[in-house]
Amino acid sequence: MARLVYRLYNEQAFRQERVIRDRSNPLDIYNEEELIERFRFCRRDLFELIEELSPDLQFVSDHNAALSPALQLLMALRFYANGAFQNTVGDMIRVHKSTTCRAIRRVSLALNRRLACYAHLPTEAESAVMKQRFRQASGIPGIVGCIDGTHVQIQAPSEHEYLYVNRKGYHSVNVQIACDANYNIFNLVARWPGSTHDARILRESVLYHDFEAGRINGLLLGDSGYPLKRWLMTPIIAPRTEQERRYNTIHATTRSVVERCIGVLKRSLHSEDFLLKQHLLKIVLSPLFRWLLHCCRDSFVEE
Repeated sequence: MARLVYRLYNEQAFRQERVIRDRSNPLDIYNEEELIERFRFCRRDLFELIEELSPDLQFVSDHNAALSPALQLLMALRFYANGAFQNTVGDMIRVHKSTTCRAIRRVSLALNRRLACYAHLPTEAESAVMKQRFRQASGIPGIVGCIDGTHVQIQAPSEHEYLYVNRKGYHSVNVQIACDANYNIFNLVARWPGSTHDARILRESVLYHDFEAGRINGLLLGDSGYPLKRWLMTPIIAPRTEQERRYNTIHATTRSVVERCIGVLKRSLHSEDFLLKQHLLKIVLSPLFRWLLHCCRDSFVEE
């Protein structure tokens, strides 16, 4: 009995009390330029996102100093923006790594639930506007978007490792991206190993079947890795006339919008490859980043 009393006394004596740290709100600390640098959003867009996601992020009570929707969103955006370790992101708000992990997951799932409201194939009105913009830039009528593939490096998987080795010799996922003249991504496929050809990814995608069935009225521009279709224009491999060379020049200049879009996406959301490497979140990453790029494309273009 004495030994039991002694043990209970020691456990109470050495038990650490829970400490609730003071949390700083980055919205009260950083100015406009610093917010865009750290979170890739201006103050106005941050408040709009907070208002949009608050129903999903708000806790029932403030018991145990629950994080506000604003702090949860800022932690997730900081993680998306720089791909840092979770404990580094948590230090910004002065919370534990496990709290950071849960906040990032809650925000990511909340974003995915709103995907259908913001990311979709262009409507007839949107297609008409894009056709006009592309025609002013290139002189080619009927273009609604451009398509390309990009490799996102990953850690070597334990199964079918050889399939993920791309032509450059490293492990990756080959991601298909189609966007319009405003850098709006309306199709993104991020499920194919790095060794898969761009044409195979397109052929197996929903976008291909939508164009083949005539559900999308317009043209796509793609590089020479894609097949020539009635709705997909590719460059001429060996131009022989001045008209063919001029067509290739206009084609390359116009199609560069998707290359810039990919560059903006990778530069602004560094955690895209980090998440794929670590398999950190059990969510569909491609809709998440498509939604994020749609929401903050104006801030991206301004940088």
